Amino acid sequence: MNSKKLLDWLYPRRCAFCDEVLGSMEKYLCHSCRRRMPKPIGEPNCKKCGKPLVDERKEFCTDCGKKHHVYTQGKAVFVYEGGIRNSMYRFKYGNKREYAEFYANAAVEKYGVWLNKIKAEVLIPIPMYSRKKRLRGYNQAEVFARELGRKAGILVDEHLVRRVRNTIPQKELNESQRHRNLKNAFQLTADIVEYKRVVLVDDIYTTGSTMDEVSKVLKASGVENIYYICISIGEGY
Repeated sequence: MNSKKLLDWLYPRRCAFCDEVLGSMEKYLCHSCRRRMPKPIGEPNCKKCGKPLVDERKEFCTDCGKKHHVYTQGKAVFVYEGGIRNSMYRFKYGNKREYAEFYANAAVEKYGVWLNKIKAEVLIPIPMYSRKKRLRGYNQAEVFARELGRKAGILVDEHLVRRVRNTIPQKELNESQRHRNLKNAFQLTADIVEYKRVVLVDDIYTTGSTMDEVSKVLKASGVENIYYICISIGEGY
């Protein structure tokens, strides 16, 4: 038995949705999950954050219509619900890092043209606080960014931005608490930033507070256009 077959036997590839072992002809999803996999977000969607819209006459979601975001524009591949929600929980907390290849492939299929259009110079994963990263063993945003960069042919810089405070999870806070929670939470590790067009990378977008705070730090350093791409986004907030 060669080394590849041995690894496949010891660590069989699993479906990125249900985590069942994949057959020899299945790549990311099992046959059953392929048939019921939700489609990536289509039109109409918010021209700012990328959240799906019900009314095709609108350009922005309710949130983006009433508040200013620091970032230029963002995209998400899926709505955070159903099978995607379960898949991402295992990816984030269950050490299912191999799912990142499926997410990145879907992201490039959906937004590869967009990434070329905006002339993205670098992908910057949203950093995790160092102690939390040590406890978990990995930062899921970095894992996704590396796969996305490899498939899209874009440089990944995992060290430019660091999180200097161990913030409370944003989902547990209201709007005003989110802003206070993230204030001064991020710093640059370099005195000079030569990038002008960057793409922030994260797993889930909720209100955009994290993207805005990181964008403020980058804007202050001279970055002109800050975009983002996430695996999924909430339907409403």
